[in-house]
Amino acid sequence: MNATEFEGSQQLLDTRPNIIVIFTDDQTYQAIGYQNPKVQTPNIDQLVKNGMIFERAYVASPICAASRASMMTGQFPQKNGVVALNKRAFSKYFENQAGHHQLLPARLKEVGYLTAFYGKSHLGDPKKYGFALGQETHGYDDQKTFEEVTTFIASQKNAKTPFFLWLAPRQPHLPLYPTQEWLNKYPLDSVELPANFLVEPKKLRLNNQGTFEKVRYLNSQYRKNIDNLPAGPPRDKKTMRAFIQAYYAVISHLDHQIGEFTKLLAATGILQNTVVFFLSDNGYHLGSHGLGNKITMHEESVRVPMFAFGVGIPQGVRISSLVSSLDLYPTIIELAGASPPPHIIGGKSLLPLIKDHQSLHHDTVFSECVGVGGNPQEGHRMARNDRYKLILADNDEKFLFDLNNDPFEQNNLINRSEIFEEQQLLSKKLQAWMRENGDRTLTENE
Repeated sequence: MNATEFEGSQQLLDTRPNIIVIFTDDQTYQAIGYQNPKVQTPNIDQLVKNGMIFERAYVASPICAASRASMMTGQFPQKNGVVALNKRAFSKYFENQAGHHQLLPARLKEVGYLTAFYGKSHLGDPKKYGFALGQETHGYDDQKTFEEVTTFIASQKNAKTPFFLWLAPRQPHLPLYPTQEWLNKYPLDSVELPANFLVEPKKLRLNNQGTFEKVRYLNSQYRKNIDNLPAGPPRDKKTMRAFIQAYYAVISHLDHQIGEFTKLLAATGILQNTVVFFLSDNGYHLGSHGLGNKITMHEESVRVPMFAFGVGIPQGVRISSLVSSLDLYPTIIELAGASPPPHIIGGKSLLPLIKDHQSLHHDTVFSECVGVGGNPQEGHRMARNDRYKLILADNDEKFLFDLNNDPFEQNNLINRSEIFEEQQLLSKKLQAWMRENGDRTLTENE
């Protein structure tokens, strides 16, 4: 940064907001109180009353490392090279000087923000990719993460420099170790199974969570002897109720921790000039379609809870427009007064949508989960518009769902004559998106 740019940054310090991202792990869109009253998240419910809910938020990829790398780069996985759990590709990306310059925390540092990271990285040491303070912390209950972030917030009470904080709890990722206090909130006989629960999945390729050659379904257990349990279904209703009970219990524990954290923001006065975004890295199957884990393009896997609150955020607003997790990168850049990134990104700033709640943000959102079996272009893709979702499964079989009339994705409408034109439009958009992001080329018939 040259002297002139630095002077410009200093002039902005008193007006630019602090920016906080709370980024949970494996939290499906249905596992939060404002979407599902069966889930007890009273602190979060209070926060959303004072903020804005993005009801239809989708992640760039429903798998941990790829999703997180997309957030830091502003690019879809095949564009930045980090597919599935390949965090080594992320190191290659930021070791290149141009690549490092494009990372979200590095860009914010350049315009005078103090950058800090606490929680689960899944991409290596956060200081290596642009954060000045903090570290990756471990522990199933996130206690250490919240202790360290509490110390950080206390240190910023009278600071003149705005900060960017990435707070990444690992809950509710497996294995789950809820204490009895939180389990008691969910008596087993009160736990409801999803409307599309199955004991085992149908033998369809869109359900595949493994390699192309061998269909595989991943574990959804939580007990300490997890290594001795079967790797996949069938899972009976009793087993899944016990899992959902534990899953909801750790989310309620996390809600308590977030409540204490936001009380601290308010008590220190920091909240008066802070914008907070909340979302998860991906969703999670709770027996829906007979599945556990994520990786697929079903709503439970690829859709996440997302909301914002703080300075400049309207209160009590629900946004129905489609949004992507990649929208966060340009939104934060704009809030910080930084220049737009020179590289192609997959999202666009949410600020116009925040100002005009009824505006159309995306007419179509996309997601991908490739590389799970080792082949970087083998896996699932999705294009979703206001009503329909088109899924390209791992063997290029297509599935089409009408989410207005079939929210649980149980009726495949592919090649139906009455909606074939809509299908073709989505297919063309998916093909164009694949080309733009370095994916393989489909033939016209595909």
